[in-house]
Amino acid sequence: MNFANIIRVAFRALARNKMRSALTMLGVIIGVAAVIAMVSIGQGAQASVAEQIASVGTNILFVRAGSQNMGGVRTGSDDSGMRSLNAEDLDAIRRDVPTVAMVSPGVMSRAQIVYGNQNWNTQIQGVGAQFPEIRKWLVQTGSFFTESDERSSARVCVIGQTVADILFPGGDPIGQTIRVRELTFRVVGVMAKRGQDQMGRDQDDVVFAPFSTVQKKLLAITHVQSAYVSAISPEATRTAEEQIADVLRARHKLAPNQDNDFTVRNMTDVAEAADETNRIMTMLLASIASVSLLVGGIGIMNIMLVSVTERTREIGIRMAIGARSSAVRTQFLIESIVLSLTGGIIGIGLGLGVSLLIPRMLGWPTLVSVASVVGSVVFSAAVGIFFGYYPARKAAALDPIDALRYE
Repeated sequence: MNFANIIRVAFRALARNKMRSALTMLGVIIGVAAVIAMVSIGQGAQASVAEQIASVGTNILFVRAGSQNMGGVRTGSDDSGMRSLNAEDLDAIRRDVPTVAMVSPGVMSRAQIVYGNQNWNTQIQGVGAQFPEIRKWLVQTGSFFTESDERSSARVCVIGQTVADILFPGGDPIGQTIRVRELTFRVVGVMAKRGQDQMGRDQDDVVFAPFSTVQKKLLAITHVQSAYVSAISPEATRTAEEQIADVLRARHKLAPNQDNDFTVRNMTDVAEAADETNRIMTMLLASIASVSLLVGGIGIMNIMLVSVTERTREIGIRMAIGARSSAVRTQFLIESIVLSLTGGIIGIGLGLGVSLLIPRMLGWPTLVSVASVVGSVVFSAAVGIFFGYYPARKAAALDPIDALRYE
């Protein structure tokens, strides 16, 4: 019997018990669908986090006042540690760190802002004129404030899209005057919509103003709370991190045995940590879903053993008229592979459908990879071979005379 005939006979044998074959495939269908859906959820989350980190910039470092270690933030007996950075420190970073391209100081507060009969409580960020370039955040309409505005502590601001929608519904905010506490600010620009960050916070619910204006006129402080630092390239971030620490330690006159009174955070480290976390979570989800495939494989082996018992006389007749043991073994192995592969193909369709429905129903991002689909097909075929080999071997080992006598 040639290979084509073996496949034809295998399909005919499976078609004789359609319900049993369908129920046997169900385990593989659910297993493959679960693997594809779980992997797509994990990779979707991974891609979402990577996209958000990339939107911030992979060559960005955050410098904050106050030291931090594994035990948490340490600022000494009072809050002096949170006042450890000043504008001169940032000037030194610009001047003395060759791997740094741009620096934007940062101070932050919350305030009620008012325009006409509209008001809104939002975050007020004092930043430098290079902030949009460092954060790769475009201005949608108008323009960002200039270095001249920063030097003169001008009362100008650029608002986020959420603030623009609330204070100026359907109107043009450019050139309008808003009130922040007791001060008036002229709106010179509106930032492009950014959406939520990885913590679920609305990045567009913000007002940007010159650093010096917020520092002196709103907060009445002389220190800097944080700074956005852009390295000359993503590869230079680690070197820049070390050089910034050296410059700040020297300026703050810290002894070798003293902890830093500042924190430098590298976005590359954040990206790598997030990627590793999501990779582990994806593997965990796929491993849990693979248990269904294992159960499906056991179901295939069980049904094939039953099939061998039911068809013992058929096997004896075939072997008595000249069929070789290898042909019988191939026959049952092909039936097992057909069951697992058919279930795998149906499972792929179901998994893709679930992966498309999850974002619409639950709002979770998903990303279906070719590797997960191909891997599911290969795995389902492997399940058929692995769990079908023993029943096929048992069928091939039957003695023709004993098989013909079987009732």
